[in-house]
Amino acid sequence: MSPDARERIRTVVRWLLAAVYVAAGAGHLLIPDTFLAIVPDWVPAPRSVILITGLCELAGAAALLTVRWRRLAGVMLALYAVCVFPANIKHAFGGVDVSPLLDTWWYHGPRLAFQPVFVWWALFAAGVIDWPAQENPKAS
Repeated sequence: MSPDARERIRTVVRWLLAAVYVAAGAGHLLIPDTFLAIVPDWVPAPRSVILITGLCELAGAAALLTVRWRRLAGVMLALYAVCVFPANIKHAFGGVDVSPLLDTWWYHGPRLAFQPVFVWWALFAAGVIDWPAQENPKAS
């Protein structure tokens, strides 16, 4: 893949990821109590954590769209995706109803499986990694 094509793809996925995190951040800030049920019991001050994560999602989305902060934002959003995985597990296996989210494996299965994709997505969108769009050395 040519560097220009890779950068066009990276720009599109960067904007898509920023949109996802803006929506998630807004949800965490506007309806934080909806998420309380899926916060693991060992997390202190769960409502505050939900609000802080909403701010982190918004800040990450904004930073991802800058040149100066993009790489740091990608790394931090990747770490964030790892850190929220316990909440996804609790939601999937804890029998927790979080309306309007679905409480079926048609929702939970893909959500759990997609979490590593979010890690990759943040790193690729920020230019931290190129896989799978790196240049083919044999083509040069």
